[in-house]
This record gives sequence, structure tokens and C-alpha cells, in this order.
Amino acid sequence: MGKIVRIELEDLRFYSYHGFYPEEQILGNEYSLAIRTSFKSEGLEDDELNNTVNYEVLYEIATKSMQKPRKLLETVANEMLEIIKTRFPFLTNIEVTICKINPLFGGDKAKATIRIIWPNN
Repeated sequence: MGKIVRIELEDLRFYSYHGFYPEEQILGNEYSLAIRTSFKSEGLEDDELNNTVNYEVLYEIATKSMQKPRKLLETVANEMLEIIKTRFPFLTNIEVTICKINPLFGGDKAKATIRIIWPNN
């Protein structure tokens, strides 16, 4: 019987220049990011990296996407998700969460979070 394997990266920190407003793209902001993946596996006994998700590759994908300024975090998260799907076609679920630590609208300890999940069931 197959097993469900989850590979997750949590609390990745980036300083990036995403935002709808021009000042956000100039001043930048701090972001926290999580990537969660899962797949069905029949054989993990062989101890081979090719049979799982390399979390270093996930981190590299996140880093490259966070370096490109975008107006919407949804665009950034979707780019990551699509690249991950292509790089690891055996995945059955992918979830990308991006949290803007200090959104422009203010508020004491406010955060704005977006999450994209594939598949969406």
C-alpha cells in the first residue's frame, strides 16, 4: 500500500518589492512564505533523492520568484506553483502561502496572506 509523503518548507523569509502601489515597489516589505507539497510513494526504501521532492529546489524556486517585483502576491504564488508542478510532475498537491508582514494599510501587527492550492478540491 502506498504512502502519502509531505515535503514542506515553513517560515521562509524574504525582503521583496511586491505591491500594487508604487511606494511598495520602491520601499519593499518583509514576507514570510510556506510551500507544502505531497505525493503518493510506493518506495522510499531506496534512499534516493530522485524519488522525493528536493526542498533545496523548492527554496531556489521561491527565491527566484520573490526577486521579481509584481503587483499581486497571487501572481508570485501562482508562478511558484506552476514551476513546482513542472519540476515535480508526480506531486498530487501543492500549496503556496505568502504573507506580507507589514501591509501598507497599517494596523498593529497586521499581516496580509494569500494562499494558492492545487488541486483546489
